[in-house]
Amino acid sequence: MNVTKIDEHIYMIDVEAGEVRNFIASYVLIGEKVALVETGPTSSIPNLLDGLEELNVKPEDVAYVAVSHIHLDHGGGVGKLVKHLPKAKVIVHQRGAPHLVNPEKLWQQSQLVLGEIAEIYGEPEPVPAERLIAASDGMTVDVGDGVSIRVVETLGHASHHLSYYAPFSNGVFTGDAAGIYLSEIGVIVPTTPPPFRLDIALASLDKLANLRPKTLYYTHFGKASDALEKLRFYAEQLKLWASIAKKAIENGDTIEAIGQKIVEGDKAVKKAEDYLKKHKVLSETTLKESVQGVVEYVKNLTS
Repeated sequence: MNVTKIDEHIYMIDVEAGEVRNFIASYVLIGEKVALVETGPTSSIPNLLDGLEELNVKPEDVAYVAVSHIHLDHGGGVGKLVKHLPKAKVIVHQRGAPHLVNPEKLWQQSQLVLGEIAEIYGEPEPVPAERLIAASDGMTVDVGDGVSIRVVETLGHASHHLSYYAPFSNGVFTGDAAGIYLSEIGVIVPTTPPPFRLDIALASLDKLANLRPKTLYYTHFGKASDALEKLRFYAEQLKLWASIAKKAIENGDTIEAIGQKIVEGDKAVKKAEDYLKKHKVLSETTLKESVQGVVEYVKNLTS
């Protein structure tokens, strides 16, 4: 477990879900009180709590836990976490809130889609309804000492996705709205599981770019500079995937063949191919589910 100071008032905890490092980050914002952005899955909550202890953060000082969306790798652990944080309110998109109160359907669907990866993440636990704040676009969360974040609705990856803008650092906690940043090799790869909406995702990227951020804080994984360049690159990358998928579908290619054409056609993904194939989780999600999400989107456009 790795705790790193990445900006004034911001620390990053590598929660090491499934003992995989450099994969899921939880961010700790320390002002007069404390806010967390992202929890990781249920299985990694002990690591997150150890990280808070290392930072000398008292459980009662955590005022907010903000999740980008309810997928298990981002907000799956929030129910287990808040049992340890007596005063924390959970910030989530209004469409995601019911699934945190009653996560049974979320868990069943996750098992169906993710298979063994769902077991690595662990079953989500319920969040008491009175602990939830159903966030709206533009809402500000303030923990004092000049430390605040603003809710930015960024749909596309999911219909319940939020990012968080930090004015004090001019940075954005992107969740999955800006893709996956493989910091070890400096590559961005798409995360576009079904039901993915390219048009909405591109609008969300424009929305983030209009903030003119300096820094991106990726859940997967870590702090990255040149924020505008990365947001624009990701938008073009998504368009490229859709273009390749459209031609391949017209050619009658199988989903496997389309995936291979995307790997060959996207220089960034090609560079990351070996890394992705060896990764316990990304080998399934990036090279399979993300391709499927783009293919289904394109097919729906033409049907």
